[in-house]
Amino acid sequence: MGVLAALPTGSILRWIGEDVGEVDTTEAVCRIRADLHPGQLEFVDDNDTQILGISAGYGAGNTRALCAKAVMLAVANQGFTGAVMEPTGPLIRDIWQSDFDDFLDAYGIPYTFRASPLPEYMLHLPGGDTKILCRSFENWSRIIGLNLAWVLADEIDTVAPAIANKAFPKILGRLRAGNVRQFGAASTPEGFRWMWNTFGSEEARGRDDRKLIKMRSVDNPHLPADFIERLQANYDPTMLRAYLDGDFVNLATGTVYDRFDRVKHVIVELPSTEEQPLRVGVDFNVGNMSAVIGIRTGKGLIIIDEISGAHDTDQLGAEIRRRYPDHHIYGYPDASGGNRSTNAAQTDIQILETYSISNQSPRANPPVRDRIAAVQALLENGKGQIRLQVSKTCTRMIECLELQCYTEKGDPDKDGGHDHMNDALGYLVWREFNPLHAGAGRGTGVRVY
Repeated sequence: MGVLAALPTGSILRWIGEDVGEVDTTEAVCRIRADLHPGQLEFVDDNDTQILGISAGYGAGNTRALCAKAVMLAVANQGFTGAVMEPTGPLIRDIWQSDFDDFLDAYGIPYTFRASPLPEYMLHLPGGDTKILCRSFENWSRIIGLNLAWVLADEIDTVAPAIANKAFPKILGRLRAGNVRQFGAASTPEGFRWMWNTFGSEEARGRDDRKLIKMRSVDNPHLPADFIERLQANYDPTMLRAYLDGDFVNLATGTVYDRFDRVKHVIVELPSTEEQPLRVGVDFNVGNMSAVIGIRTGKGLIIIDEISGAHDTDQLGAEIRRRYPDHHIYGYPDASGGNRSTNAAQTDIQILETYSISNQSPRANPPVRDRIAAVQALLENGKGQIRLQVSKTCTRMIECLELQCYTEKGDPDKDGGHDHMNDALGYLVWREFNPLHAGAGRGTGVRVY
């Protein structure tokens, strides 16, 4: 009882390592760097990029890279707090704690570990005790209110994209202490999910605040000799690209819009739109409004512009009118926008109408499969006719057409974030080109019900 009484309430402490005065951080850092392969070293040595990512094959050493990065960031931010996140609480114990304990022991870094109430490490460094919190992504809200210098996330692509997308901006908002403020993530890619959207997409690649490092399984010299051969014997070529090379590939059951082809459908030169009415498909999502803007060309459609990520319907309507102040605009929104609202006084469709966007939505949305079939037919019908083209500048639209996949249940995937723009396009195509609504929005008045 005497020993237990001396411990802080609610804590389980372990003191491991040498005396604080004996640790030489310069020597430890040199030893750590010498043991890393080139991909790990590139990740660890980058102190300038705000958002770093590792896309790694199985056994490529991403967890060890995170261990090394955690120590390096702790040394660079002595006296400040950082955090490491695993997808779930049990993985903190089963993956991170075991590997990080071994790593600290191997390089003689003294530390204290506390398991309760939430696990955390205290590295005892010459510049002051430096805390490393261990948290799960499923409980990401537990870091709210903290001032952190850095955060590292392991296997983030196994987290539901909806959770990762919500947590990511909140985590970045916590990085407001220390000398080197960074967010780092490492994962084996699981299709076109959070890692792709954050590092691999065309929009992400154009940003200078982030960088992706790829690590292949073959890069790790410490793997068993038969490891890669066994994977090759049990996985198909597509899975091997992801699980050996760290490439982003479609791991789902099939692409929704498999008739889309950049060579056939993406164009550079656009016709004049000054005298043309615009046709705008809209998908309503609070905080992530999407719109595709097109013109008809006889029996075809050209998408000339896109709006992605508008906060609400008012902002979306205002942005459409800002870009096209003098055009006559027909709107083809999600029909459910007539029943709900991002504004307490008006429905979403009514809000669009205040911006002189004429509503062309039906009373109810068509079945999802019928809407997809309508877009597929416009991409290329049985006669080989291509009636849908997309401007090269509509990068998000192009990515969504390429990347949305079916789930194992046979439904279009809505977790990867590629559904909103496609839904907006589908509402427009269904209303304008489905035989039931032929002529809607134009002067003929011809409708068949």
